[in-house]
Amino acid sequence: MAGRIPLFLLACGSFNPITHQHMRLFELARDQMHQTGLYRVVGGIVSPVSDGYGKQGLVASKHRLTMARLALHSSDWVTVDDWESQQSDWTETVVTMRYHYGRIAAQYQQRTGLSKYPPTENSGEPVLKLLCGADVMETFKVSGLWRDDHIEEVVGRFGLVCVSRGTRQLDRTVHESDVLSRHRQNIFLVREWAQNEISATEVRRALRRGNSVKYLLPDSVIDYIKENNLYTQDSEMKNKEIKLRPLTKQTILQD
Repeated sequence: MAGRIPLFLLACGSFNPITHQHMRLFELARDQMHQTGLYRVVGGIVSPVSDGYGKQGLVASKHRLTMARLALHSSDWVTVDDWESQQSDWTETVVTMRYHYGRIAAQYQQRTGLSKYPPTENSGEPVLKLLCGADVMETFKVSGLWRDDHIEEVVGRFGLVCVSRGTRQLDRTVHESDVLSRHRQNIFLVREWAQNEISATEVRRALRRGNSVKYLLPDSVIDYIKENNLYTQDSEMKNKEIKLRPLTKQTILQD
């Protein structure tokens, strides 16, 4: 793959808990990006949100980080990063992307002695793209959840690799958004033909009810959940009366 653009894939989310499907996104995306003939995927990053996200049933970041690291123990290219999860408040996805790109660029510059900034995709410098599922891309349409300039930067400056599951029509989502359509060349749609509808929400529901989640999660993660008594009826009530932080933070910023 000599001469190809080095590419890092970043996935942000709750990972509450991390599932086989979360990890499968990386493998599917890597295959697709290699098949373009343009990119060489050199790393993947899992970035769990901070506890300040305010989502109902969100267990402490220390647990979500540990579960992610246990799940990805066998991966030789995907790592778990705790920067976002350690922030006192929820961090916008674009801010997390800026942080990780800055770190990647600094390492590249230190190794090569080159200091060109920002990168161009024919400069040999690594690039960073957001990896997500179709449900995340569809949240771009939710009023008040994303700032328009943030969507512009995520898609226009960095780029998006989106994996579809089930019957979601990603092409239509792109078509119906002026911003996404404008940067269509920087959006890579990946189709998962072996459909897998593993949902962290359904996993938590099964755990609360005492049902088996074997083969939905790595055994090491299941053991950790049992040892720490995670995902109970009580834990699901956490943040129940709290409005999701992106909605309140974006409103404050817009005011």
